[in-house]
Amino acid sequence: MLIIFESVLPIFLTVALGAGLKRLPIFDQAFWAGLNQLGYYVLFPALLFTTLARADFSSIAAGDIAWVTLSGVLILSLLSILLWPLLKPTGIKASAFTSVFQTATRWNGFVALAIADKSAGLEGMAVISLMMTVTIIPLNFINVFVLVWFSPENRNIGMMTRKIVTNPLIASAFVGIAFNLLALPVYQPVYDALNLVARAALGMGLVLVGAGLVLSDALKPKPIVLLPSLLKLGLFPLMIYTLASFVGISGMPLTIMVLGAGVPTAMNGYVLARQLGGDARLYSAVVTVQTVLSFFTLPLALLLVGG
Repeated sequence: MLIIFESVLPIFLTVALGAGLKRLPIFDQAFWAGLNQLGYYVLFPALLFTTLARADFSSIAAGDIAWVTLSGVLILSLLSILLWPLLKPTGIKASAFTSVFQTATRWNGFVALAIADKSAGLEGMAVISLMMTVTIIPLNFINVFVLVWFSPENRNIGMMTRKIVTNPLIASAFVGIAFNLLALPVYQPVYDALNLVARAALGMGLVLVGAGLVLSDALKPKPIVLLPSLLKLGLFPLMIYTLASFVGISGMPLTIMVLGAGVPTAMNGYVLARQLGGDARLYSAVVTVQTVLSFFTLPLALLLVGG
C-alpha cells in the first residue's frame, strides 16, 4: 500500500500544482497553448523514443506477456467503441465520447514503471516496458483514428491516414521500437540530450492536465466521468489477470501486469484531445478522478493476484 501511495501521490500533487498555476495572474492563455504544443511535438515524442529504444526484455517471458497485453488492449478498445451506439441517444457529444474512449483505453505506463521499480526492480520494469512497447503504437493509432473519425471535419481515408502517419507520438514510438529491435546504436551524447528533454515530459504533462482542470467537474463527477474509470480501473486489470492466468503467467510477472493494467489513464491523451478536437475538459476530469480512485483500486488489484 505504501509503495502504491508513494507512486501515485506525486502525480496527484503535480496535477494540483498545474491547477494552482493556471489560476495565478502571471501566465496568459498563450503561455499554456505554447506548452501544449511543446508537449505534443517535442517532449512526449522524446519520452517515448528514449523509453522504448533501450528497453531490455531478455529476462521475461516476452511472448506471453506481449500477447496478453495486446489482446487485452484490443478487447477493451472494441468494448469501448461499442458504447457509442448506447451513449449517442443520451445526448453525449462525439467530442466527449472520444475522451471516454481515450481514458478507458490508455494507461499511464510511466506510473506503472514507478510502481514496478519500487516493488520488483529491473525485472518488474522490464515487464512494464514490454507492455508499453506492444501497446504504444496500436493505442496511439486507434485513439488518433477515433479522434479524427469523430471530429467535425470532413472524414476521408486520405485525411485520416495523413494525420495518423504524421502523428508525433506514433512516429516516435515506431522509431524507438525500430531502434530496439534492430539494435541500432544511438550516439550517447545525443541519447543523453533526448533523455534530458524527455525528463520534462512527465512533469509538464501533469502540469498541463492540472491547468486544464475544472475542479467542479472532478469534485462532483458526472456519470460519464465514472464510466471510463470503471472500464480502466476495474475491467482492464481483471481482463489482464484472466488472460495472463489462462496462458500460465504467474508470480511476479502476473502481479506487475495486473498493477500495470490498473494504473490511471495516460496524460498524453489530454494533449492529443486538445490538438485533435476532443473534449479536453472531460479528459482532465477523468484523469483526476482516476488518479484518486487508483489509491483504492490498486490495492484491490494486489488482492486479486494475492500480492
